[in-house]
Amino acid sequence: MQAKLSLEIRGRAGVITFNAPPLNLIDQQVRAELLGCIEAAKDHDIDRLILTSACSVFVAGADAGEFGHPPEAPHLNDVLWALATLPIPTISVLEGAALGGGCEIALACRARIASPAAQLGLPEVQLGLVPGAGGTQRLPRLVGIPLALKVIVSGKTLSATDALDAGAVTAVSDTPLDYAVAMNLSELDELVRPNDLAAPVCIDDEFDTARATAKRRTRGQTAPLRAIDLIEAAAREPLDTALAKEREAFLSLRKSEQARALRHVFFAERAAQSQSRSYPDDGSEISAACVVGGGNMGASIAYALASAGVSVQVIERDEASRVQAQANCEALISAAQSRGLITPETAKTIGARLAYVTGYDQLAPADLAIEAAFENMDVKKDILSKLEAVLPKTSILATNTSYLDVNEMAAELTHPERFLGLHFFSPAHIMKLLEVIRGDNTSQDTLGAAFRLAKTLRKIPVLSGVCEGFIGNRILKHYREVAYTLLLQGATPVQIDQAMREFGMAMGPFETQDMSGLDIAYAIRNRAGQHQTDRTVADRLVEDHNRLGRKTGGGWYDYFEGKASVSELVERLVETVAQETGTQRRQFSNTDITNALVGAMADEARAILDEGIAKSPDDIDLVMIHGYGFPRWRGGVMMYATSGEL
Repeated sequence: MQAKLSLEIRGRAGVITFNAPPLNLIDQQVRAELLGCIEAAKDHDIDRLILTSACSVFVAGADAGEFGHPPEAPHLNDVLWALATLPIPTISVLEGAALGGGCEIALACRARIASPAAQLGLPEVQLGLVPGAGGTQRLPRLVGIPLALKVIVSGKTLSATDALDAGAVTAVSDTPLDYAVAMNLSELDELVRPNDLAAPVCIDDEFDTARATAKRRTRGQTAPLRAIDLIEAAAREPLDTALAKEREAFLSLRKSEQARALRHVFFAERAAQSQSRSYPDDGSEISAACVVGGGNMGASIAYALASAGVSVQVIERDEASRVQAQANCEALISAAQSRGLITPETAKTIGARLAYVTGYDQLAPADLAIEAAFENMDVKKDILSKLEAVLPKTSILATNTSYLDVNEMAAELTHPERFLGLHFFSPAHIMKLLEVIRGDNTSQDTLGAAFRLAKTLRKIPVLSGVCEGFIGNRILKHYREVAYTLLLQGATPVQIDQAMREFGMAMGPFETQDMSGLDIAYAIRNRAGQHQTDRTVADRLVEDHNRLGRKTGGGWYDYFEGKASVSELVERLVETVAQETGTQRRQFSNTDITNALVGAMADEARAILDEGIAKSPDDIDLVMIHGYGFPRWRGGVMMYATSGEL
């Protein structure tokens, strides 16, 4: 077995080097070798022990693959107690990420010297856990309660500069290892041992506020609240007692269903983001693109591409539309800058990558063209044929359609092998999901380019076959249909939405539709040749009352000054349609509603899997989590459906 750590003596300095590329993940071998190096260092005449890395990161955390098995000694908390109690000064050299257990290793040292690019974080709550090797105790002692709550409960990562300002690192240096070796003895002698740091000052209101915020933002999740309890213990209890509580909490949560679900999602995401390896790669990159349509979706796609370094031409049909498209893109850049997400220099760079043109005559060559026009088959076919006529024969053509038949569009093209669907989710520059729609004739080369683009855009790509609505919108349609049925049978919009929020969805089906607009779902239901003969409640709200949701002051709810209230009109319409259709009405519990709606999603998901539209249950879980707000901590609809809860 090849060693993952080594101990080297450089003069009076002992240097432990992690070398388990690419991430130096902590497994049983790493823990055992780290403990061995700590013990071996005691046999040398050294005045400091330095921990560094031969990789581009310090230590990126624990090997999550071990979490599904019983813990194996030596345990990280015991290893770090040995490190923290060494009689000689200990220094961690942080180049790249120090996350989870890696951050806890750094916290168990007396000093931390970081490169400008270093990052520190304790993201365990994102896996349904809490730090288990001193993170909830040593970080508050260094940075105080407020920042410790922010870092641990939200999984926030600190930059080197922010960590220095907060006291989490001792110094920032372009050559941190040299800095650690050169620190003089008087400076080392002043360093306080990690276990001797004073307990943080405790303000009761801070914990009350943190718990209220966690219950609101991470509804239903256990780990954030346990983390708050442990941080409070750092202020109220002796270190050894609080460390024991931390370890107990970690081991308990590690066995929980929430942790298992979150691990499932973690590994599914990793698999999705590495899919490009399964497809041909000719070494080319998408460096220039066209986006047809500069409305909200098109502008958002163009902004996402430009932010990732791609030069983008936004194509509109006339001058007025071109001006509006430019305004839409510039508004996105301005909003990102005003929120501090990008610097003024970055804003200028992104803006310089965007060009706005009218028509197709003056298009520059592009590697990719995406049509983002409204959902009309004839319009999309016309756009795609014009793009194919003017762009190089190597250009990839894509449609951003949410529902329409990709194969029907491809039938009009000379080179259907270079065509596919790229279904971005709104807003495209924020939402991480990208459905990659494989047409019958889409080539492997084209799919490979799409998955590489997803990686460039930092999206989570999911491959889908062709059917109405693909994976996500097909499930959403069935979900809404069952919600409408429950409505006629006696449930109310308020109760249905509340039940789904309690389940963990960010919003229920009716408030979501009010947010997006009832006209969108109406248009989908009533596309040419698909008009409903029996008018639903939703149809009547749009056709008879022009209730389109929040934007018109009324949809499934009434809105006054942005606040929703029960609509008597909707209640009357529901009763009327129930009578017309002979629907028997009854009372429902929230559990009845949740089981019906989640069951509807699961049933449609199984059909999608059986038909080969989706490759795997994991892909469906990712679509529902990242595209539709299914609670991540439940693992996705397919995992939840097999957990025995339904």
